[in-house]
Order: sequence, then structure tokens, then C-alpha cells
Amino acid sequence: MNHDHLKITVIHLNILHKRSNINLVLTSLRRSLFKVLLYRPNFFFALYIHCIYWQLICKAWLRVCVKIGSEPNKSDPNKKRRRSEAWSQDVDEEIPSQQKDQVRSITTWPEDDEQLQQLEKLQEDRKSLQIYRYRDALLDIVQRNQVVIICGQIGCGITTQIPQYLLETGYGKEGKIGCTQPHGVVAMSAASRVSKEVGVELGHEVGYSISFEDCTSEKTVLKYTTDEMLLHQLYREPDLISYSVLMVDGAGERTLSTDILLGLLKDIIRFRTKLKVIICTGTTDHVEKLSGFFNKVPIFKIPIRMSNGHTIEYIKAPVADYLDVAIDTVLRIHATEPTGGDILVFLTDHEEIETAEEELKLRAGLAEELIICPVHEYLHVELQAKVFKPTPQGARKVFFSTVAIDRVKYVIDPGFCKRKCYNPRTGMELMQVARISKATALQRMLVSERGNRMAPAKCFCLYTDCTYDKDFSEITVPEIQWTNLANVVLRLLHLGVNLSQFEFIDPPPAEALTKASEVLLILGATNTEGELTWVGVQMADIPLHHMLSRALVASIEYKCSAEVISIVAMLSSGDASVFCQPRDKAVDADNARLHFQSEIVGDHIALLKVYNAWEETNYSTQWCHENYIRVRSMRRARYVRDKLDQLLEKVGIKLTSNRDNLESIKKAITSGFLPHSAKQQINRSYRTVKEPDSPSIRIHPNSGMAQVLPRWVVYHDLVPTTGEYMRQVTEIKPEWLVELAPHYYRLEYALDVV
Repeated sequence: MNHDHLKITVIHLNILHKRSNINLVLTSLRRSLFKVLLYRPNFFFALYIHCIYWQLICKAWLRVCVKIGSEPNKSDPNKKRRRSEAWSQDVDEEIPSQQKDQVRSITTWPEDDEQLQQLEKLQEDRKSLQIYRYRDALLDIVQRNQVVIICGQIGCGITTQIPQYLLETGYGKEGKIGCTQPHGVVAMSAASRVSKEVGVELGHEVGYSISFEDCTSEKTVLKYTTDEMLLHQLYREPDLISYSVLMVDGAGERTLSTDILLGLLKDIIRFRTKLKVIICTGTTDHVEKLSGFFNKVPIFKIPIRMSNGHTIEYIKAPVADYLDVAIDTVLRIHATEPTGGDILVFLTDHEEIETAEEELKLRAGLAEELIICPVHEYLHVELQAKVFKPTPQGARKVFFSTVAIDRVKYVIDPGFCKRKCYNPRTGMELMQVARISKATALQRMLVSERGNRMAPAKCFCLYTDCTYDKDFSEITVPEIQWTNLANVVLRLLHLGVNLSQFEFIDPPPAEALTKASEVLLILGATNTEGELTWVGVQMADIPLHHMLSRALVASIEYKCSAEVISIVAMLSSGDASVFCQPRDKAVDADNARLHFQSEIVGDHIALLKVYNAWEETNYSTQWCHENYIRVRSMRRARYVRDKLDQLLEKVGIKLTSNRDNLESIKKAITSGFLPHSAKQQINRSYRTVKEPDSPSIRIHPNSGMAQVLPRWVVYHDLVPTTGEYMRQVTEIKPEWLVELAPHYYRLEYALDVV
């Protein structure tokens, strides 16, 4: 445990001491020491003695407090207690209050006949799911093994039913039942469905926790969450003592967060021998590898079932514009297929979804029976909830989505996905459209089986069978193999993990880990020894990209956090640009954009001007239309900003404004994007500073800096078109590099002689 970790522990203990809560003090101390015990076992004896020493002191302090007149304990004397297997048998911990009497509270009887009928129908629907016939066998294998892998067809009921089976069997008595998902929208929809089937209000006994949205309470015993949010919870609870069962769903997607979570769980179960871990996947391509990673744990396979009416239709020739063909297919289905049955169109990202939504509205006209529902990670939580409401009688929903949606009859699959590919040699990170794997394609083909009671179901593949055979890879390549690892390294260091000893399911390229460590060193998140600094701890506590979180931390020092938090929120809205450009009003839209980019302030300051102007109009929609600003982007930015404001307030940071000092704001932004600093070359292109192998890049034509071409800049990201172009560009002074990162940049850069 380094000096920074000790300092953080002391701060936490001082805060808890002021609250006079002995249990919190003991818990915080034990969890801090648990991190070291877990990943540095050679310190076991010293830490064990240290823990006992502090325990005796705290218990003595408690006895003194009781003697001088503190209030007696009014809690239930018969409150159940449980034991953390990670520690000595002499150290007990209370079960959280939300888990008392959980079985009684979760079986609330409906108040009227209508609710009773709805509940009975939901129970009948549960029994019709394929997984129901395997209920007893599943519970038996879970009872006999600590870790189990379940492989089943998407839509068979794994996500919603297994947690309920565990709850009904009594696993919730020992702690919460957690179910993680790679995508927040899936976690929220699953929690909503299960709460209805259980007969409780969402957020009480059944809840969810996704990015910037926590819909849980003290009563919650069944919690759906994203892998990323559970990783964040590990900071406060490294042994996950509040859980009795953890179900990692969607493990076959092999997302970065899922792989890291599984690696940490493998360590945790060595100490928590009673913690049950269930790993679920909809494909068979990684099942054997996952089993081997957990020392050959058993695999329970649910057979694939396909109804007689299910058909898969390939196109006869390749298409140039799959988005246009997808919309044509939607209209053809709506015109020729029987009324009833929703349509799901798989698209690559939210920008493509919004484009498809606008295009379909133009082609479909005012057809009230066609309800268009976008589903993506940047969709506001309230809009996500509306998406999953039942389809009105006589209408048909069209889901444009990046994830699978339950109970659809028709699926349209272009066969593409979008991912951010990272080249550690050049340090360049680009969003690219790529073919999905055969395993993922098969998943999508069978999604319409989730609506098998509305047979016949159909899947329309917008690629030829020959393309499927030749161009699709056999399995999904794990995200850890092709993405930037700086965020992962930051979070693992915050958890006290020794990277050289951490077990990865598929080890990432050594070059990628080295580059990630270098980026964190540039940002000041780590020191030259590779240890986390206080700045790194603050960055890890903010659930954002590492560069955005660094800019926020720097803004506190420069007393401009109110401005930088608005810029960060705008950059996190998900859109390449908040400025829209209608085809028939291109000139007016350009003039509106140039109004905010005037005075050569840079794109980041221009975003701040847009947000401040919108705020001054009381968040007017009309103002957005008049200035050719994307309303959805602004609403997302406002939502993210409010959540970040609440997060900073929880950790005791109040926003400070320094609106007139543009240099301080630019320095804070530069602090976050130091690895994206670039210098102009002789041919007026740019090259990343201290990256001799990096290719030439240029400023995007829509940037306010495109005509100015300053000598030194920082940029937010790169977009590939005819070349690589920088987006969201701000001019900087070279001496700022030396001031902000003297450990990395030399004085020669400030003198402009390098």
C-alpha cells in the first residue's frame, strides 16, 4: 500500500469518525486492507496484526461512547449477521438493513382484480419461456458449484428468469442478487420487466443502476447493473460483501468491462467461498475459454429452439447503402406483412439511428400506426422507459437499436457494428464500421424467436450468404485486443491491482499496456514508478473517459469547474457536432455556427458559448431550431452536466466560475488532452507531439480553427474520411505543455525548436 493509499484511508476514517459510526469505520478499514491482502499476499501477516490492532481500538472507543451516555442501540437484537470469507472468522459484519424480511416484502399481493389478472398473465408468460423447463436443473447445478457457465439462446429467458429463480429459492436471504449487463438499456429494461413479474414497484425490491442513473433503494435485493457500474462499486466494496450471487450476463460479447470484471471476480471468489458466480452467454464461441479461465467449471447448455415458422432471408446481391435498404425493408414489411408484430433494425451507433429515424419519418409520412423508437446508450432514461411500453392495438413499433429488443417479430440485420480501434504504436484512436462475427450474426437471426408466440418470425439479412461465409469472422474478437486501455489501467490501479499479476482471459497486447501507462503518466495520474497519484484517484472516481475526467480535475485547480463541466458534458453528448446542417438551409446553418466560433476562441470555448446561450434562454427548444442546434444533443448534455454536478457535490467539490478567464479554461482542457497535442508541419498538416511514427492529420473543415491553422493545438478525437481529421480543436501555447507536464515535455517545446 503506497503513501497515497494510506492518505486516502486516513481521510475516509476521519470523515467516518466525525459521523460516530463504529461499523462504518471498521468496514472502511477492513475494505482498504482487503485490497492489499487480495493483490499483495506477502504482506498478510503484518496487515492481519494491523487489522486486529485497529479493531481493538475501535471497540474500546465504542464502549467509552456507550458509557458517557450515547443512545442505546434501537436495532432489532435478532438481526442476522454474516461473515466475510476474506477475513478472520472473528470479524463479523452486519447484513444491510434492506435485506431484512426481504422474502415477505417481495411477495406483495395485488390490490385489485385487474392487477391480479396482469400478474397471472405474466406468470403464464414466464412458464412459456424455454428456460422454465430447466429451472430445477439450473438451481441444482448452481447449488453444487461456486461458478457456473450458462449458454442459452437469446430470448430463452436467462436474463429475467434466473435471478428470479435464485430469489425464490432463498439466495436473497444472504445478500443481494446482482445481474450485470454490457449495455445500460438492457439492464433497465430487464429490471422493469422483472419488477412487473415479481409484483413490486421498480426501484424498491427490484432496481437497476446504470451510468448517471441509480434506481435502487434500501429495500433492493435484486439489482440489475452494467459491468462498468459494478467495477465502480468495487472502489467502495472490494470484496462485494453485500452480494450473495453475481450473474454476469452477456459475457459472450467480451466487452472490456466484462473481461476486467471476470478477472477480478476470479480473485474475489478465492476469499469469498460462499459467493455464487453465474456467467451467461448467448453464443458458444467463448464458452470453453471462459470455463478454462475459471478452472474448468461446469457448462450448462440450453438447446437452441427454432419454430417451424421462423425464416431467414438473405439478399441476392451486395448493397452500396445498407441504411437506405434497411429503411426500404421496413416499409416493405409494414406494407406486405400482416398487422401486428414489431420490427427491430440493428444499426451501428446513435448517429446512424437518428439519421434512420429522420429518413423513415420522411418516407412514411404521417402514418400513425408506425411508431419509431430509437434505442441507444445516449438516449435519455425517461425516453428509454417509454420505448418498452406495450405497443398500442393496431400499431407497429420500429426499433432502431444497437442492442437486441425483446418480443419483436421481424429483424433486419445489415451485419455491421462500429468500434473504436486503437493503434498503440501511433497513439491514434478511430471509430470504424466493421463486420460482425458469425456468432453475433446467429444471435441476431434468432432474436425474432423471442416473439415466438407470434410465429412466423422472420429475419432479413442485408448481406448475401456468400458474404456471410467469406467475410464474417468465426468468433467475436475481445474488445481488450483492439481498444485503448488507459481507462482500464487507471481503474485497476485504483483497486490496488498489480498489473503484472492480474489474470486476463485474453491478455492484451503488451504494447497497448505500455502505451496506456505512458498516457496516464503524461496526464499526471501516475508517477514515474507507475503508482497512482492523488490526481489519478480523483480521475478514477469520475465515470468518464480518462481525458475528460483529467480536464475536470484540472478545472478545480484553475477555479473554472463550472465552465469545464459544461464543455465536458457537451463532449459527452455523443454527437460529432451539436450543429446541424439541413440540406436546404446549409448557408444559414453555416452562418449560425460561425457566430459561436467567432473571435478565434477555439471549438471547446464555442461549445461553452452554445451551452451558456441555451441556458440563458431557459433551455428553449425554439432557440435551438433558430440557431441550427441539435435539440437532442443539448438535452443529453444538460442531463450529463446535472449528474456530474451531483457527483462532484457528493465528494465535497463546489463548482466555481471563471467565465472571463479563457486562458484558465483552455489550460484545464489542455491538461486533459495533453496526449492529443499536435504541432503544425511544413505542409500545413499536423503531427502529434512526441509521436514520430504518427501519421499526418488535419483540422476538420467544420472546426472554427480550419481557416486559422494555429501552430499548436489540442483536439478531442479523430474521424476518418478521406484522411484523418481532428475534431473539437483549440489553439494552445507550447509553454503550457512544459507547465502542465514538466515530467514529460522539455523546455525546447516552449521555445519551438523541436
